[in-house]
Amino acid sequence: MAKSAEKRGKEETKAAEKKVKATGKPAGGARGGITAPVTPSADLAEIVGKKDLPRSEVVSKVWEYIKKHDLQDAKDRRQINADDKLEKIFGKKSASMFEMNKFLSAHLSTPKG
Repeated sequence: MAKSAEKRGKEETKAAEKKVKATGKPAGGARGGITAPVTPSADLAEIVGKKDLPRSEVVSKVWEYIKKHDLQDAKDRRQINADDKLEKIFGKKSASMFEMNKFLSAHLSTPKG
């Protein structure tokens, strides 16, 4: 006979609590990859702020900045025409939206802790 979802959930919760007690480590959450906090460089912090943010938030804030300052190319919206702040990040006057993440990666580091 199959277990109900509620009973299975309670058993999994008990097992997780038992594991936490045995190892002394907190239960792991989804804080890797794109959700892991990253520290922006000084140049990138001028755009997104100084505090640690998930990579997805950094990308969102950069897009906010691009749209707020109307930096997308009028003819080809995939191209970003960098202003002085973005030029420090991209290393050139214009970059495609597909290149942007590559340039951002160079300005992000994992927090020491």
